[in-house]
Amino acid sequence: MNILFVGDIVGQPGRDALLQWLPGYRGERTVDFVIVNGENSANGSGITQRIALKLLQGGVDVITTGNHVWRQKEVYPFLVKDDRIVRPANYPVGAPGRGLTVRPAADGTEVAVINLAGELFMGTGLSPFRIIDRLVDEAALLADTIVVDLHAEATSEKVAMGLYLDGRVTAVLGTHTHVQTSDARVLPRGTAYITDVGMTGPRDSVIGVRTDIILRRFLTELPQRFEVGEGPVRLDGVLVAAEGGRATAIEAFEVIV
Repeated sequence: MNILFVGDIVGQPGRDALLQWLPGYRGERTVDFVIVNGENSANGSGITQRIALKLLQGGVDVITTGNHVWRQKEVYPFLVKDDRIVRPANYPVGAPGRGLTVRPAADGTEVAVINLAGELFMGTGLSPFRIIDRLVDEAALLADTIVVDLHAEATSEKVAMGLYLDGRVTAVLGTHTHVQTSDARVLPRGTAYITDVGMTGPRDSVIGVRTDIILRRFLTELPQRFEVGEGPVRLDGVLVAAEGGRATAIEAFEVIV
């Protein structure tokens, strides 16, 4: 099985680039299952039902999110009713949506996707380490292939989670920082790992936001209204090869669309 995970989609430039690029790549690399992180796909902050459906209709199987998922309130009912989108599982009880879903791959094989947020700067109130054992046990009853998206700021938190889950899940893939790291590897017991997949957004920007706005923010220390950058899009992702629920390879890549 080949599992494609594409890093954080930033605004319309990221969405358009993904939908343009995905069909060709999916056929060329025989991709069986596609996951994207979509928490910044609505103008760089949050996601809407309309955008989520467009991504799903364009070839995405599951959308993961993160701490910005709550920015667009109109998506709340969609988080509840559609199991193709997940939000971090470690938000308080009563938050809309789910943190674990199971969906069929192209060949019918079930794939479980778990979404978590880190403890640092994420405001969840609950460490992902406090609930991950229960989530993995629940997922393992439903699928052999389990992918974890840990949306977190701290590198150490993501590295620790990868090592903690090594051999128990197929992949632990970090998101949130929008900069792809160079540590993609298969851990000793068969779990694919990368600290951060990266982003799909304007290359000539500050992690997706117009450079002049961010520079003004740093130079003046005054609040600024963020706007998504323009120009060529950098699309970051990883392709994980798996067999029997264990990863056999992970390939990190970056393309300009």
